[in-house]
Amino acid sequence: MINIGATSTKVALFKDEDIVFKETISHSTEDLAQHRTFLQQGDFRRRIIVELLEQKGLGLDDLDIIVARGGGTKPTSTGAYRISKAMREDLLSGIYEKHPANLGPVIAYEISEIAKIPAIIVDSPSSDEFEPLARFSGLPEIKRRSGFHVLNQKAAAKKAAEELGEKYENLNLIVVHLGGGISVGAHKKGRIIDASHGIEEGPFSPDRTGNLPVLELIKLCFSGRYTQEQLQKKIMGTGGLAAYLGTNDAKEVEKRISEGDEEALMVYQAMAYQISKEIGAMASVLKGGVDVIVFTGGLAYSEMLINWIKERVCFIAPVRVYPGEDEIKALASGALRILRGEETLKEYLHL
Repeated sequence: MINIGATSTKVALFKDEDIVFKETISHSTEDLAQHRTFLQQGDFRRRIIVELLEQKGLGLDDLDIIVARGGGTKPTSTGAYRISKAMREDLLSGIYEKHPANLGPVIAYEISEIAKIPAIIVDSPSSDEFEPLARFSGLPEIKRRSGFHVLNQKAAAKKAAEELGEKYENLNLIVVHLGGGISVGAHKKGRIIDASHGIEEGPFSPDRTGNLPVLELIKLCFSGRYTQEQLQKKIMGTGGLAAYLGTNDAKEVEKRISEGDEEALMVYQAMAYQISKEIGAMASVLKGGVDVIVFTGGLAYSEMLINWIKERVCFIAPVRVYPGEDEIKALASGALRILRGEETLKEYLHL
């Protein structure tokens, strides 16, 4: 399993459902600065992965399948896709999105070509199953687009369905990913028909602004106080809790609250308030027919935050909480479904 982030490379090996090893290699600013663009990190990241396998006494002939976290491809439905030459070309071109995550499937494809085994992605962040009405923004020039925590949302939704003794495809769920970014999705009978974008929509989060009053944002854009790059950084990187309180660490915020910090209390409650509003919006998308509300992600460990949200949304449906996230395990489960013939592998072609 390969999961490449902006400053880390995560690699894991599974034997059936059992994890053999999982490693996270963090990359220093100095290491990354040697590569002018994310594309130039390809050889650097691939070498780390191959060397790690060698250190574990493993060769490519020990592998049956390689699965990578998806990157910025054309919009697709959810599920498992074979990493094809066409997908590799789209990822390297950056035509849809430029992010180091694009390198994960590229490296998986290159290794699979040598090892002569399948390479796949599962529930890519570029997945798009929005219904037509969900795409309208209010301006013809701007179409709402899908971009959120698909892999973790789907994994949590399937876990809830299993615990309820139901198939995911038979349920309507609202799934809330609570992390550095926050996204809320409406899952209707196995399809995610609407969701708040993990960067440019929805509630504010530890370091992202979410929705903003658009006229005030326009004024800020033309105020001359900020460059485009600086404003983008404020929206994703230094917005949300970080902007109000100077920290994106929820534990630090809760510590301040316990010490009587009224501002920290108000801001943290406001974030819970906005998350609750977004859940209500997705309940309307599902016409009130919600079987369960599911919380996942690192912030789901916060009982304070979860309890505030529950107070506002428990009338909609029962709540289940699965703190943390395990994208590596979700990737492994997807690979096993393909190997066992439980799911059909989809093919990726150019638009």
